[in-house]
Amino acid sequence: MIEVNKVRSLFTELKPYDVFATGDDYISITEWHNGEGFDVDLHSHTTKQLFQLSWGEFDALTTLVNYKEG
Repeated sequence: MIEVNKVRSLFTELKPYDVFATGDDYISITEWHNGEGFDVDLHSHTTKQLFQLSWGEFDALTTLVNYKEG
């Protein structure tokens, strides 16, 4: 049995967001076919990374990045 899925993928150059980025640097995300997370593909002049996050892991990461000690 073959299952065909359509997934959403988004892409942007990093230069408008990162002062250290060069013209070829980019980031893209592709949602998982089951909707439970996404793959991140990050290419910059200093690194190339591919990692995956569930939406729960993304929520935890966002919480930590935005944490304000008070």
